Amino acid sequence: MTAVSSNGTYSFSKPNRASITLLTGLGVEGDVHAGVTVKHRSRVAQDPTQPNLRQVHLIHEELFDEVRAAGFEVAPGELGENVTTRGIDLLGLPVGTLLRLGAEAVVEVTGLRNPCLQIDHFQDGLLKQVVGRDDLGNIVRKAGVMSVVRAGGVVRPGDPVKVELPDGPHRPLDRV
Repeated sequence: MTAVSSNGTYSFSKPNRASITLLTGLGVEGDVHAGVTVKHRSRVAQDPTQPNLRQVHLIHEELFDEVRAAGFEVAPGELGENVTTRGIDLLGLPVGTLLRLGAEAVVEVTGLRNPCLQIDHFQDGLLKQVVGRDDLGNIVRKAGVMSVVRAGGVVRPGDPVKVELPDGPHRPLDRV
């Protein structure tokens, strides 16, 4: 992990922290998106009783390198993620992958982040960099993955991330 971030108030970006504490079944302690049911404003408006499949948001730091090449400057936490990784193909993981974060914490990957127009309010044109289309015209979402906390614990920058794939057959990630 290269950074961990949280914010107790609704804001697009999340300040980096020395550590965050993951709470089983809830998310990041003190983070506005923590909870058993959905916390994202648009999802609460649709159905506030939906399960929160977006407790912890992870982004691969390589995305920042990619958008930098297109003229955008993005730092860890600025896209609202809680955990920034490097060297893990987050977008290629199947649903149900377990990520062991540090010594104790475990999150289960639930799907892809579906970025919204707030990204363009952060930096105009950035949405087109993190959502595009492949050669077949399929939508490609690159703004990280969402997860739920299966085992709590303290997580710090520099902690290892271990990937445990689920038993097959693997289901590709879709937006959550």
